[in-house]
Amino acid sequence: MNRAARTTAPPAHEAPLTLPGHPATAPPPDTARATAVLARCRELTRPALVDAVGRLDPWTGRMAAYALGWRDAGGTPDPQGSGGKGLRQALALLSAEAVGATGATALPAAVAVELVHTFSLLHDDIMDGDPLRRRRPAVWRAYGVGPAVLAGDALHALAVQSLAEAPGDRAPAAVRHLSRTLTALVRGQADDLRFEELPWTGPDAAGLAAYRAMAEHKTGALLGCAAALGAELGGAPQATVAELDRAGRHLGVAFQAVDDLLGIWGDPALTGKPVHNDLRQRKKTYPVLAALAGAGPARRELAALLDSDKPLEGATAAHAAALVDEAGGRAATRAEASAQLDSARACLRAVRPDPAAARDLDALVGSLLDRAW
Repeated sequence: MNRAARTTAPPAHEAPLTLPGHPATAPPPDTARATAVLARCRELTRPALVDAVGRLDPWTGRMAAYALGWRDAGGTPDPQGSGGKGLRQALALLSAEAVGATGATALPAAVAVELVHTFSLLHDDIMDGDPLRRRRPAVWRAYGVGPAVLAGDALHALAVQSLAEAPGDRAPAAVRHLSRTLTALVRGQADDLRFEELPWTGPDAAGLAAYRAMAEHKTGALLGCAAALGAELGGAPQATVAELDRAGRHLGVAFQAVDDLLGIWGDPALTGKPVHNDLRQRKKTYPVLAALAGAGPARRELAALLDSDKPLEGATAAHAAALVDEAGGRAATRAEASAQLDSARACLRAVRPDPAAARDLDALVGSLLDRAW
């Protein structure tokens, strides 16, 4: 298993990412700073992202603007639309700043990873049959499956083009990195779909190690790519680029683990999806797999419930969620996410980031464990 799948916290002598003179413990979450960092990065990236989407033909451009939360399905500006928090674009800009470059240097990377993320969501919603995305109809529900697939393909191509046109001599290396990431994303999504066919228990069941590998590819690869591309375009040595890629992959596994918690216990007003949604769809998420890896009556009852043909709706879904919690699934998932964040901090500390960027990265990493979005 590679470093991005490490599940234990770093040794005691490895302090988390902190500035000199700060306590050698993980800092408490600075949610206000993290929110401000994300907002700053979104504001910096938005004009370049708008310019990139403006290259598309009007029809696919309209669907892209809807997917990004800028417009409603009819093409009218939508002040209530949400384009997400912009974590990937923020990682690209902060990584450039961490290696001593300006955030603007990494704008082609920020645009590319945001477009890739958006296209992956379009296709993911189709494959999962999810009707909602960020409290609005998913693109495939708003425009149809065929048009949504086409819009995703357009965003994919636009991402590569945007990065290939980055100024300087590091663009070819950046495009190669993005291409490897796209292959990893497909592998992660394929594993995620394949999990649906595997049994809940027994020798052929999907285990936690397989889950971590899937999450690293499906979610961690693009976060790692975002951090690596910012450093790449910022002119950093390849060892630094690789270390930031590893940091992002750890963040991705942590992010997916927390996402799984939200998929069962999240607030629908914040997640945009019904409570217990992942259980209703019988998704093999980390909390469920961790609960099934244990022992005891709650684990046995949960396994029997998942193996039955009984729909997981209403009170039955709530009971399944309680069984996952009782069998230790929720606690194990938080522990996994926390350990992955510790490993990400160790990677970030190894590159000796610029102090201002270190503070912003500290805030961002610290906000992920208890995020509600």
